[in-house]
Amino acid sequence: MNLTRRGALAGAGVLTVAPLVGARAQARPKITLGVLTDLSGTYRDNTGPNSVACARQAVEEFNPSAHGFDVDVIAADHQNKPDIAASIARQWYDQGVDCTVDVPTSSVALAVAQVGKEKNKIMLNASAASTDVTDKQCSPNTIVWSFENYMMAVSQGGSIVKQPGGKSWFIITANYVFGITLEEQTTDVVKKSGGTVKGALRYPFPETTDFSSYLEQAQASGAQVLGLANAGADTVNCIKQAHEFGLNKSMKIAPLLIFITDVHSLGPDLAAGLNVTTSFYWDFNDRTRAFTKRVLPKLANGSYPNMAHASAYGIVTHYLKTAAAMGPEDAKKSGRDTVARMKGIPTDDDAFGKGAIRADGRGEFPAYLWKTKAPSKPGGWDLFEYVSTTPPAQALHPLNPKCEFPVVGA
Repeated sequence: MNLTRRGALAGAGVLTVAPLVGARAQARPKITLGVLTDLSGTYRDNTGPNSVACARQAVEEFNPSAHGFDVDVIAADHQNKPDIAASIARQWYDQGVDCTVDVPTSSVALAVAQVGKEKNKIMLNASAASTDVTDKQCSPNTIVWSFENYMMAVSQGGSIVKQPGGKSWFIITANYVFGITLEEQTTDVVKKSGGTVKGALRYPFPETTDFSSYLEQAQASGAQVLGLANAGADTVNCIKQAHEFGLNKSMKIAPLLIFITDVHSLGPDLAAGLNVTTSFYWDFNDRTRAFTKRVLPKLANGSYPNMAHASAYGIVTHYLKTAAAMGPEDAKKSGRDTVARMKGIPTDDDAFGKGAIRADGRGEFPAYLWKTKAPSKPGGWDLFEYVSTTPPAQALHPLNPKCEFPVVGA
């Protein structure tokens, strides 16, 4: 493939699973997956290289050669910029890439989804959280795997507002589609639960690193809860700076989307007592522990998989199962038809167990609420204590009638 120099450098090579052997071997069908992710910015640790590793883990475990086809996995850095991401996706699709995978940052995901729809290719979204991806700007060519803002608002916001000292909120928001929708949906949940939102401030994304002025205004509001409608390094920085201001002594800190990688980065002192909502936790059951054991040696910086990484694994696993069921040649013909078939086949993998995909492309999985705890050993990853489960019927946003796309049964 003739990738751009930027894309090729960011891609860190190409993985070909089960290459052909022998000069006269007949070429088998080949599927190409492009992991389009954040390899250098705010969401690098929560997606990035470890999402690439988990997508490759799914390919390795599926063993496409046993099903009569090959798979290439390539990767590129979208730099959290929709125009760069759309350009890479367009070039990839034109040159034979069948699916973009991962695609964090909601503004990026919405841009890539539009290109996928135009080209009749597929976006397998593992980590963009805006509900808009399967609601206001839904597409018959898009799958969103295991989490999004509505789930976070219902589980995180809905649980905290019911706690003592959880009624009045002030929200600090990343000023782009993800943060704005998370703020709006959390505000709605808080108000419907009898709480109030005393104010909200939106900061420029992704260039903001100093949150002191926003935190000072939050503290001055007299609110009981500091809601953080952001993610990744922004969430970590907000929590660290809130502790430096002593804000944690007068307000409950409520990160609305926080990953285990963030909690580990914060350390037990700063992360103590936080509520965390996830669709995946590595130590949840025997299957999640087995998946983690297999992928752990391939993850960067000694990290454990979070729900975005696990989603890259789960969504690629299900796509490959669907491609094998359809036949790879047919799966490559039409992104819409393949996505419709993905919705008609029950999902099942070690990271998420059994599930399904709704007509709008949203994966149907429970949301789990946890409380952070001190790890059993310094630097350990046993960081969560189970609190409760929100079933898919409550965790997923209401189905938009205009997004009831075709579902083709097995």
